[in-house]
Amino acid sequence: MNDGFEYREQIGPGAAGRTVLAHLASRYRHSSEAVWLERIDAGEVTVAGATASPAAVLAAGQWLVWRRPPWEEPAVPLAFALLYWDEHLLAVAKPRGLPSVPNGGFLAHTLLHLVHRLDPGASPVHRLGRGTSGLLVFARTGMARRALSRAWREQRVDRDYRALVTGLPGRELRIDTPIGLVPHPRLGLVYAAAPHGKRSVSHVRLVAVRGGNALVDVRIATGRPHQVRIHLAAAGHPLVGDPLYAAGGGPAVDAGLPGDPGYRLHAGRLGFPHPATGRMLELECPPPPDLRC
Repeated sequence: MNDGFEYREQIGPGAAGRTVLAHLASRYRHSSEAVWLERIDAGEVTVAGATASPAAVLAAGQWLVWRRPPWEEPAVPLAFALLYWDEHLLAVAKPRGLPSVPNGGFLAHTLLHLVHRLDPGASPVHRLGRGTSGLLVFARTGMARRALSRAWREQRVDRDYRALVTGLPGRELRIDTPIGLVPHPRLGLVYAAAPHGKRSVSHVRLVAVRGGNALVDVRIATGRPHQVRIHLAAAGHPLVGDPLYAAGGGPAVDAGLPGDPGYRLHAGRLGFPHPATGRMLELECPPPPDLRC
């Protein structure tokens, strides 16, 4: 059992005038209206510091808090490898199946929680999906956090991935499908291929053929959420076992959730300016056995 957690939200103008129950049920669709009603009746939800009632009307600026009681988290790999460490940053190898940060049913069973045993002030500069293995960088100081965030934002980071995809793509492929928010049957909106989305570029190279599937290396020039998965699906080659993205780059008919594992994707290399020296730092993490040539 973990220690429970407080989920806090400040009510904006768009939610003002809704009842507590209507807002929670419409905004947080991972739980049904009946489940939210049980939580409110159990006294787990407060508004402006006072225990909420289902029919209470929300006002802009109020703090809505759900005090989730301790719960037993799903079993996941609880080990990682430390690949780089200095006074400004650290880099680790995340195993497939371990969430990067708290989300959904995960709190203590996350890479962030484990890394905080080494450095309680470390914060992740980027994210890897639960089903993705490989390199993840943490900033250890405010200066490093700002510098690394700027490098990621300004696209001064080289990112290379290895993936197992369906079908046989060409030897080299450039994908520039825009990525934006689209409807999802359970979450409302998720990132996917979208004509109205933001510019996104990936370069794909065929590495090996495995029957009717292929190993590919992917270098992304932009860093949109789930970019590798979306772009390969948009090109007609979804990742083998991907529960969320189907050919075309949109959510599958029976779409899973963004954090669901099942696919094979590995973040194998990162190159970025060191936050203190400005020199290019190259980090590598070998792929797991099922993604090796």
